[in-house]
Amino acid sequence: MASLLQAGVTGARGLVSAPERSEWMPPALLWLITIVLIIGHQGAALTYGFPALAVLVGAWLYFRSPARYLGFTWWLWFLSPEVRRLADWSKNAYTPTSLIQVAPLAVTMICGLSLVRYYPILAQRRGLPVLLILFGLAYALLIGFVSAGPLAALYDLANWLYPILIGFHILVNTRDYPAFRDTIVNTFIWGMLAMGVYGAVQFFIMPPWDVLWMLGAQMSSQGDPVPMGVRVFSTMNSSGPFALAMLGAMVFVLAAQHKVRWIAGAFGFIAFALSLVRSTWGGWVIALVMLLVKSDNKVRVRIIVSGVLLVGLCVPLLAFGPVADRMQTRLQTITNLDNDRSYQARNEFFADFAQTAFTDVAGEGMGATGTSTKLSSGNDGQLGQYGNFDSGVMNIPFVLGWPGTLLYLSGIGWLVMRAIFASFKLGDDKFVASCLSLSVAILAMIVFTNTLVGTGGALLFMSLFSILSAAHYQKQHRRSQAVLHGETD
Repeated sequence: MASLLQAGVTGARGLVSAPERSEWMPPALLWLITIVLIIGHQGAALTYGFPALAVLVGAWLYFRSPARYLGFTWWLWFLSPEVRRLADWSKNAYTPTSLIQVAPLAVTMICGLSLVRYYPILAQRRGLPVLLILFGLAYALLIGFVSAGPLAALYDLANWLYPILIGFHILVNTRDYPAFRDTIVNTFIWGMLAMGVYGAVQFFIMPPWDVLWMLGAQMSSQGDPVPMGVRVFSTMNSSGPFALAMLGAMVFVLAAQHKVRWIAGAFGFIAFALSLVRSTWGGWVIALVMLLVKSDNKVRVRIIVSGVLLVGLCVPLLAFGPVADRMQTRLQTITNLDNDRSYQARNEFFADFAQTAFTDVAGEGMGATGTSTKLSSGNDGQLGQYGNFDSGVMNIPFVLGWPGTLLYLSGIGWLVMRAIFASFKLGDDKFVASCLSLSVAILAMIVFTNTLVGTGGALLFMSLFSILSAAHYQKQHRRSQAVLHGETD
């Protein structure tokens, strides 16, 4: 695992220089200490030590290497849930609320310093969409303080805010665009390999620490905690975020040149399929179609050939035995919606709640939906009335209200349009094409869940701002070349 993480953080090839070594050493030491504590069954020490060390490493990387800081945060989102489960298993007890859960969010929020350090950019044309989004969230926070309480409102704000902070962090470090591009691709390729392999292990073996967590958290929606009975969630919190991470990885793999991409793609595709998350299956199809439309003939042939090879590698495993039975049952629900209980429940929710969501002018504010309702006053640590919310389309106006929704969606719409126009000027950049395709897929999935927050939001804003960063980097490069040639002449 350590070698995979080192490769994902550095993306180095061949010998590693001294500056590069100093940048990947702190993250590598963090994961080494984590492994030692797990092997030593020091669950209590891990529970307190992991988040503290993660924040220290994250802060150091933020100032030392902004690109590697982003890669480190993604690794925390990928692996921290599994670290938490291993810590609980070491203590032989399920912990309902673990400090390890805070680590990825706390480290990601460090890039909020970029808002303070580079606040003048918010007044520039490229920063105005971010300003609109922040105003929309600030409005919902004020409402949430009153309706849900400060703790629930602040926790919910963090989940809405951190994807935008990731994007802004990329924007203000445009000069390092090549490093960000390489780090993102490397992190997702190696992350897909690590999570894909573990996902296969989870499905066929079902480790005891995952069993303990599923039983303690009462995660019945993830299937049964037995071999070949679980919906794969690999090292992440549930199958939903895991499938979104795999969706991003399987789009970025098409922009990669790594030799390991075929192995990573095969394991990632199998684990992605076994997550049984239909909305992300559809999102992946949308992303592939977008890539085919956006690419030239040479790249289209490459995508088609890659798809055929990937299917050829994976179909033998997915088409036979108990795996095939699970896949067939899930696929049948797509064509036979009358017998699909989740589809019927979602339809009933739409019909019953639509009027409430769209006519609540002021909005309920931050802390009204999702896991943040556990922190609302009066819920005693349990999910509130709207703890499970299956529609992003209704979640946004219900939480943000009309004023917040107008500001928030105006900012996002502005970002999307700028990214689309910028992508046409960068037609030969495969990474940009992947980012645009992933953005469209994430936005299309908002019908099923709010993909503008959490893992989906992080993928969306990372992709949109990577496109804008690429365009700005190219513009700066042209200017520097023009000045150089002018001085030479």
